[in-house]
Amino acid sequence: MTTESERFFKKSLDLIPGGVNSPVRSFAAVGGTPFLAARGEGAHLFDIDGRDYVDYVMSWGPLILGHSYKPIVEAIVKAARHGTSFGAPTKNEMELALLVRERMPWIEKLRLVSSGTEACMTAARLARAATGRNIIVKFDGCYHGHSDAFLVKAGSGLATGGLPASAGVPDEVTANTISLPYNNIQAAETCFKENGKNIAAVIIEPIAANMGVIPPVHGFLHKIRELCDSHGSILIFDELITGFRVTPGGAAQLFDIKPDLICLGKILGGGLPLAALGGKAEIMDYLAPRGPVYQAGTLSGNPLSTAAGIAILRALADPDIYTNLRQYAIRLASQIAELFAVYEVPVCINRIESLFSIFFSDVEVKDYSGAQQSDMKLFAKFFHKLLSEGIFIPPSGFEAWFISTAHTPEDLKSTVKAIEHFLIELKSENN
Repeated sequence: MTTESERFFKKSLDLIPGGVNSPVRSFAAVGGTPFLAARGEGAHLFDIDGRDYVDYVMSWGPLILGHSYKPIVEAIVKAARHGTSFGAPTKNEMELALLVRERMPWIEKLRLVSSGTEACMTAARLARAATGRNIIVKFDGCYHGHSDAFLVKAGSGLATGGLPASAGVPDEVTANTISLPYNNIQAAETCFKENGKNIAAVIIEPIAANMGVIPPVHGFLHKIRELCDSHGSILIFDELITGFRVTPGGAAQLFDIKPDLICLGKILGGGLPLAALGGKAEIMDYLAPRGPVYQAGTLSGNPLSTAAGIAILRALADPDIYTNLRQYAIRLASQIAELFAVYEVPVCINRIESLFSIFFSDVEVKDYSGAQQSDMKLFAKFFHKLLSEGIFIPPSGFEAWFISTAHTPEDLKSTVKAIEHFLIELKSENN
């Protein structure tokens, strides 16, 4: 029987490339047809056929307080009554910037934009202007948006689709981008030894989360900070995922490292389009209209997104939130690990704070190369079994699972139960 989701998705294929407006929403990596979402409530997502799913995608990270969190919805509605966009400065922009600085006091100035791609693209442009250099160093499997210069050995949708880069990006655009193995200190040292005087910046996810979750090995981030300092290069943290999630001050607070620039998004907008670039005033002041680096956006810092951002950052002032998120993730990850051990199915579960991923691999995954060795055919079976039992996880083995404060002990039980059913079926197939 054809479902409403299948029927409408078939129609969308004639109107929208691939039927989706962001590649990771498709089920290309796992097969099948994606369901069409109708509404969300707490930790649950409902499709247009009325099916109920425990959601671990959570809009790919922003919904740390769950779907339809009442104070955020009320803030958006209140703001909308006064207008959706003005093309003029508002008090909300300043108030949100102040709230960000409270969490990350080393941020001296902040520029609001509409997407993570914009934030990362602008960070690279700023770094080049401030240093007078051209080379940007990134790391294999780290995804910093879809601007041309960063589509080199990128993660997220590119990893999911098995694409080494994107068509339409000229070689000369990426000629000044160097991509290094993540967690490889020696490779970073060699790169700076050979190119240090020409490196404008290093951009890095301090906790990689676009090739699956891969925490930094001990000393890796500190070495990158040290190399940037000794060679006059700018350190950019891409905390679009980790900002306000792993701690109130993000990964910079967790590892006690202050980057020169930081890119924020996802949680910052409370589920609405909003991102930001912040950091040292001496660098940020290169931005127009104060400086020569041009960046603009009609909807940057719009009233609805900033209202949602203010509401979510106020709510996240409660320190118990992070304790509860961590405890849920620990319980879920440990119970999953125990089940896989009982059924003798090798997996690597990487977790840090409330972020985690499951790799179908019998070795520890520390970098992009290791992530690519994971059994994605088995992951596809895993995904569809869980989906059939009302558990929605990212439809890609290269993405993080996201926990929210709305997830309950009952959600955890149903998730573990569905995973055990998968393992029972897998054992039966293999016998």
